[in-house]
Amino acid sequence: MKSYKILDHTADIGIEVCGKTKKEALANTVEAMFDLIADSENISVVQEKHLTITGADTADMLINLLREALYLFHADAWLCKRCEILELNDEKVAARVFGEPYAAKKHQLKMEIKAVTYHTLKIERVEKGWRARVIFDV
Repeated sequence: MKSYKILDHTADIGIEVCGKTKKEALANTVEAMFDLIADSENISVVQEKHLTITGADTADMLINLLREALYLFHADAWLCKRCEILELNDEKVAARVFGEPYAAKKHQLKMEIKAVTYHTLKIERVEKGWRARVIFDV
């Protein structure tokens, strides 16, 4: 996977993720978060889940999307390999995530992400598309 950059941050970990479109940047950020949790190469697409998120703006919706996706891991022991943003507007984001339940024999966990933070959060238009920056509490 590794289509993201890890940012140095004291006691936390950050990522910077790009996409050709805003939808792609959001989807890539979800995928990058799960790649930090477990090697995405070992995650299979067995199930899909739908997420509908609201927020005050795109940055708020990104945080809420990441938090909801992280909840799938913490509450249901579910790992995401791929994310597809179906709808994105000023009020909501609808996503479909593809993956499978965590299995200790198959998936080696790399790190524990405790929370998604607003610290230095950024989603912005750049020359070649969109870039998102997020810090996670580990």
